[in-house]
Amino acid sequence: MADARLRQMIQHKQFVVAPGVFDMISAMLAERVGFDAVYASGYWLTASYLGIPDAGIATYSDMISRVAKVVEKSSVPVIADADTGFGGLLNVHHTVIGYEKAGVSAIQIEDQEFPKKCGHTPYRRVVPVEDMVAKVRVAVEARSNDNLLVIARTDARTGYGYDAAIERGVAYAEAGADIVFVESLQSVDEMRKACATIPAPLMANMSDGGKTPIRPAAELAEIGYACAIWPALAALSASAAIERAYAHLKAAGTSLSPDVPLFGFDDFCRMVGFEDVWAFEEKWKDVLHKQANNP
Repeated sequence: MADARLRQMIQHKQFVVAPGVFDMISAMLAERVGFDAVYASGYWLTASYLGIPDAGIATYSDMISRVAKVVEKSSVPVIADADTGFGGLLNVHHTVIGYEKAGVSAIQIEDQEFPKKCGHTPYRRVVPVEDMVAKVRVAVEARSNDNLLVIARTDARTGYGYDAAIERGVAYAEAGADIVFVESLQSVDEMRKACATIPAPLMANMSDGGKTPIRPAAELAEIGYACAIWPALAALSASAAIERAYAHLKAAGTSLSPDVPLFGFDDFCRMVGFEDVWAFEEKWKDVLHKQANNP
C-alpha cells in the first residue's frame, strides 16, 4: 500500500530529498542515513540487475520484482520509475495496479516512444501529447488509493524545445498528474519558469552528469520545486570507489590502504540483519548444539 507520508509532505510543502537507490545495499544505506523518501531509478536498477542500458530492454516483470524488493527494504516512501508504463493504455493500467500492490508511494510515467531511452541521452522521441494525456488519465483512474501519486514526465525539452516541454507539463497537470517532471531542463532560469507556469507540484532531477544544473535542496525549494531526486549519486559514487579499490588490489596485491576506505564489516553485518540471526541462534542454541552433535 502507498505510504501517505509522501502525499502529506508534498501537500504541506515540505521539500522532499529522494536519493536514487540501485540495489538492496544502497536502499539499506539510504535507510541508515535517514532520508524521507527514496527513488527507485529505472536506469540504475536495470544496470545493476541486468547489466544493460536503460533503453526499453528491461521488462515490466524485471522491474516490478526489483521495485518490490526496494519497498521491502525501505521504511520510507518509495518513488518508482515505470518508464512509459511498458506499452499502451492497457499496459499503463496493469503497471499502476502492479506497482501499487508492490507498495510504492509514487509511480513515474514518461511520454517517450517505446522503447524509451535514458532522459539525458540523445535520440529520444516523444508520443503525441494527447496519447500521454490519456496515459495520465488511465494511471490516475487505475490506482485504488489516492495516496499513490502519479508523476508525469515529459522528455520533450531536448528534441522539441523548452516551450513544447512546458506545454506538455501543463497538459499533464490538467489531466490529473499529482506531480509533473520536466526532464533535461538546461538552466536555472528554465527551471524557475517551469515551476511558475505548470499548475502542479514539480519534481527536479539532479542527475550527476546530466543536462540539468545540480543545485542544493534549499535552492530548489526556493525556485519552486516540491521534491527532487538524485538518481545517479549512489551508483556513480559506489562505482568510483569500487574501481579505485580494485585498481589498488591489482597494483599492490592487497586490500589494505589508507586510500581505500572500507565500510565496517560488523556494521555491515548488522545492517543486513545478522543480529536477528544471532539472536535466533542464541535462543535455540541448545537444540542447534544437540543437532550438531547428533547428525
